[in-house]
Amino acid sequence: MFDQAEHKRYMRKIIVIATFGGLLFGYDVGVINGALPYMAKSLGLNSLSTGLITSALLMGAVFGAILGGKLSDLVGRRKNILFLALLFFVSTLGCSIAPDIQTMMVCRFVLGFAVGGASVTVPTYLAEMAPAQSRGRMVTWNELMIVGGVLIAFISNAVLGITLGENEHVWRYMLALAMIPAVCLFFGMLTVPESPRWLVKQGREAEAKSVLERIRDEHTAGIELYNIKHAISHEQQLGKVKFRELNIPWIRRIMLIGIAVAVFSQTTGVNSIMYFGTEILRDAGLETSAALIGNTAFGLISVLSTFAGIWLLDRAGRRPMMLVGLAGTTVILLVIAIATSMLAGNPAMPYVVLTLTVIFLAFMQGAIGPVLWVTLSEIFPLRIRGAGMGISVAFLWITNFFIGLTFPMMLEGFGLSGTFFAFAAIGVVGFIIMKMFFPETKGKSLEEIEESFKQQYGVSNHSSQHEILQEAQK
Repeated sequence: MFDQAEHKRYMRKIIVIATFGGLLFGYDVGVINGALPYMAKSLGLNSLSTGLITSALLMGAVFGAILGGKLSDLVGRRKNILFLALLFFVSTLGCSIAPDIQTMMVCRFVLGFAVGGASVTVPTYLAEMAPAQSRGRMVTWNELMIVGGVLIAFISNAVLGITLGENEHVWRYMLALAMIPAVCLFFGMLTVPESPRWLVKQGREAEAKSVLERIRDEHTAGIELYNIKHAISHEQQLGKVKFRELNIPWIRRIMLIGIAVAVFSQTTGVNSIMYFGTEILRDAGLETSAALIGNTAFGLISVLSTFAGIWLLDRAGRRPMMLVGLAGTTVILLVIAIATSMLAGNPAMPYVVLTLTVIFLAFMQGAIGPVLWVTLSEIFPLRIRGAGMGISVAFLWITNFFIGLTFPMMLEGFGLSGTFFAFAAIGVVGFIIMKMFFPETKGKSLEEIEESFKQQYGVSNHSSQHEILQEAQK
């Protein structure tokens, strides 16, 4: 038997290793920010090809999110993360040696598949390993590693840009650094266990019990194993998940909430800053080297805000943080739009934009970011968790794809002011919808969350199982 300190140490090990997937996610999102100005010269990019190279990763992430959820359900969370680590390594190597735009787009697409798969599988794995009372905090460590990866990318971009800025291959070095955490993720995942919920679903109860006893006290492990078995026993008679089951009203409502959370977290425009922060600051009036240094402020505030978000998540709750985050980002986007319109040509404008963007990221990464991944990892019933999260995250990446593709052209056509006015308008719509429908799930087990959705929409456990059975047998 293991004591409480050993349980905590082992759980920390699992969190740190698994969230290297989040670090890779963040690094690969952030590194293109600093690499693009140098890549543009080396590969001869224009605004269209810049958008295509940026968005190739995002389109790959759409497929990675959809198939990653299914692979996770099929082969297990752990094996899927091992496969994704290999894919991260190979595709990163391909990007760093790409000789032309076409090769770069293909490699970025494959890299995006790994990013999308990790964005689904890692939070699911952590949610299924974590105890209910601290699940929000533990899953949000993945968000911390994502923004940590972005910060590392911004810092390495700045260092390499300043020291090797005259080297035409500097962007290749920026991209290649992501191979290091990919190796750490692969070998680390060889030392941690599979999700106990997935093991029970495969009929491997003894293994699940052993895993739970490594991360819970004996009494809690027994209760949790019973609850997992009870939840799964209702599903085994239903056969494989079918997409028509999403037509069941209470499941459809959960699915729509998941999609809305995914979409409106991205229409804040946060990733336009992550992808094109250097271009935004250059457009505002900074030189490339100064813009690269300014980007490190974006990465730093993201990390600090995520620490605050982790602390608040299991105290303030998911719903208040999401609403405050959306209100804050929308107001700041509007202020940026007004400021860039009024200060056009003013030497103070780049510093105003830098300051306002830092405040924007404090709301985004301190409130919306942590809530996003925790919510998507916990609202779906076990039966459709992989598919449900995969579909929601696919919508996230589709939204990101269109932002990544169109942002350079919007910036060129409408300028900073018009572009940020558009993001602010969408933010108002997002706030209204989240205020109407976003649920509170703080402090509930995954099984309790599922039951609360059934009760909320007037469905008894017996009738919901009968309804699912009818759909599954069609």
